[in-house]
Amino acid sequence: MFQSFFPKPKLFFISFALWAIACVLGWYLIAQDLGASLSLGSLFGINFPEALTESADAAAQAVFASAQNTALDVWLYQYMILCYGLFVGAWTIYGGQKWAKWSVSGFALIVFITWFQVQVSVMLNEWYGSFYDLIQKALGDPNSILLADYYAELSTVAVIILVAITVSVLSNFFISHYVFRWRTAMTSYYSSKWDKVRHIEGASQRIQEDTMRFASIVEGLGVSLLRSVMTLIAFLPILWGLSGYVKELPLIGEVPQALVFTAIMWSVFGTLLLTLAGIKLPGLEFKNQRVEAAYRKELVYGEDHADRADPITLNELFDNVRKNYFRLYANYLYFNIVRYGYLNVGQFVPLIVLAPSIIAGAFTLGVMQRVMNAFNQVENSFQYLINSWTTIVELLSIYKRLKAFEMAINENEAKLDLDSSSTH
Repeated sequence: MFQSFFPKPKLFFISFALWAIACVLGWYLIAQDLGASLSLGSLFGINFPEALTESADAAAQAVFASAQNTALDVWLYQYMILCYGLFVGAWTIYGGQKWAKWSVSGFALIVFITWFQVQVSVMLNEWYGSFYDLIQKALGDPNSILLADYYAELSTVAVIILVAITVSVLSNFFISHYVFRWRTAMTSYYSSKWDKVRHIEGASQRIQEDTMRFASIVEGLGVSLLRSVMTLIAFLPILWGLSGYVKELPLIGEVPQALVFTAIMWSVFGTLLLTLAGIKLPGLEFKNQRVEAAYRKELVYGEDHADRADPITLNELFDNVRKNYFRLYANYLYFNIVRYGYLNVGQFVPLIVLAPSIIAGAFTLGVMQRVMNAFNQVENSFQYLINSWTTIVELLSIYKRLKAFEMAINENEAKLDLDSSSTH
């Protein structure tokens, strides 16, 4: 499943995780302070501003902060290009695998795109704060702002959304090709072993269907996991800072960093709840594919052999299919009750948490929107398992089938090697 596409899969993914952690720590501990001397932004007129004097007014401080952030962003992209280049170059050379250029470079590009989309979410969160403060000012003091100011604020988000849409469209196009290459690698490997597995029930389905679904689901879940981790890295500090506006929680009272505490506790509660409710689903999905494969195989034999696929046999096989589906439906019934109940109640958790602060008028409408958005981003990241549970169940079922398929290949190869050695 992985070795056909990725070079030395275990080492590759472990090295990526360790390298990513090292690069993130390197940025915050060392690299970001070196931008003034190492950044190439000056070639394009983007320089780090000179330090302000203590007597600088608010307008000067705002200009300084804007220039500093722009220069730091440009330096960050240069740092990331260096980190990506070292990782991709090393694995492309060291991996020595047929599909290494696609798997390594494509994987790195998908990770970067995911990070960029998270940054777009951060920019939108900041924009919502400014925009709703503008609305509050307009509603509280009629005609205090100009219509041009209102449209100017809307035009800034139009640029952000245009970039986000472009990146999303190109990303989906690239990922489609990436997944198909992975499927091609798996199909090529399994097809080369066809003589050893053609007798296995559902062998054709493993090669034709499961390879496609496995590559697609793993890619989707992997990107979702990366996005969740990156969103936490981006929004936890924001939520941590915004927690200063919320001094106490309903029924509990004062809690340090109340927003972060609530997001974590609510998400952990939901994860444990959904895990218990859906614990039987992977096994039932796996068994469901087995009974479906047995039924389909008998039908296929019946196309070529008159003595196969008689009504009695088909009824018995379909009865197994029906029983398993009914068990699956029953399990999904109470799983979905728990899942949708939790998710719908979760929509109101931020409003409940913010109730004392809203009544006390502790913040503006813009700050409230930033709090709501940041809370939802962090909460959704912690709820990765909840949001992906049904897909994970499907993936586990496919993985079990392909793993059993590969075990049969290995057993047949070992048997052939043993027969060959005994002959000699």
